[in-house]
Amino acid sequence: MSAAKSHVRVNSKACPKPTGLCLKLACGLLFGRALPWLVIILPVAAEGAEIRFDFDHSPIGQTPQGFRNVLSGQGKLGDWKVFLDEAFPSADPSASNASGGGKQRVLGQLSGDSTDERFPMLVYENEAFGDFRFTTRFRIVGGEVEQMAGVAFRIRDERNYYYLRASALGSNLRFFKVVDGQRSEPIGAQMEIRKGVWNELGVDCRGNQIQCFLNGQQVIPTLADNSFAFGKVAFWTKSDSIAHFTDARISYVPRQVLAEVLVQDALKRFERLIDLKLYAVPKGQPVARIIASKTGKDVGLAAGKEEQEVIARGVSYYGRGKQSVTVTLPLHDRNGESIAAAKITMKSFPGQTEQNAIVRALPIVRQMEARIRNATDLLE
Repeated sequence: MSAAKSHVRVNSKACPKPTGLCLKLACGLLFGRALPWLVIILPVAAEGAEIRFDFDHSPIGQTPQGFRNVLSGQGKLGDWKVFLDEAFPSADPSASNASGGGKQRVLGQLSGDSTDERFPMLVYENEAFGDFRFTTRFRIVGGEVEQMAGVAFRIRDERNYYYLRASALGSNLRFFKVVDGQRSEPIGAQMEIRKGVWNELGVDCRGNQIQCFLNGQQVIPTLADNSFAFGKVAFWTKSDSIAHFTDARISYVPRQVLAEVLVQDALKRFERLIDLKLYAVPKGQPVARIIASKTGKDVGLAAGKEEQEVIARGVSYYGRGKQSVTVTLPLHDRNGESIAAAKITMKSFPGQTEQNAIVRALPIVRQMEARIRNATDLLE
């Protein structure tokens, strides 16, 4: 079945560097492939972009393209479908999702499985986000055991993510963290959440700072948590809750992989650095390669014997130039396993030795290791 046409506008200022999403959109437009779930991409800051979803062109009775049906916990998968629901005045004058007769296309979770620890999620698959603001209108329609609607974010998988949810039965708004399938204690406030009424839920993430909003008002004090630096976003419900979602959007800063960020931060902080390269084995590759460097021009080049030995055996190497020294040291994950190599070139000084060169390089490595959980984080 061919996809329905959708209104997509790409503004090049939104992405100073062509991100994967921008390239996908450009290819889709050039070759006539429509994206029925996506309305518009606009610049929101000098280096930011915005994705809006209104499901206007998604086929009624189907799950929108670009999303994946996921279950966290127990029970049956959710039943996520687009259908016509009552319209509400949109804050966006360009929105065209209202159909005739006061109806509009919305997304709904329609399954009434009452399993207690059941958390249906519809995950947006095309991008992972670090710093972002995600908002959506929601309406809690039904449920005997629970009446909840929410958003999940910085999702690494079905067992590791944050979520913010509103409860009509409990009259509260709560934030949770799920790590290895275990839910944290709730953080939130008591407030009336009326069943059958459209409200807006919002989450703003900047680094390890998390802010939670209801109808544009911050209702939970700013949270600080380092568990998940980035991940995907999703619509969320619990147990037998029936809920509708629409007018969803996410504004974000296109994310760099952690290895690139580590190199750039080190070059800014340590004046003695002349050059810095990180080596690791990319997923699906047989040998280690450069995954980040000062200029980025050599990314992808295969590692030499020394760099591969540093990763495999955890050893170090030392080299000396006319006015510089180069130290190659292993980078370790939080379990102490060697997962990468850092090749550090520094300005030398009279009396420079291998031992004091390693001493000078160690703080650079330690700073990077403090931000690495595992090899996957480094390469994503």
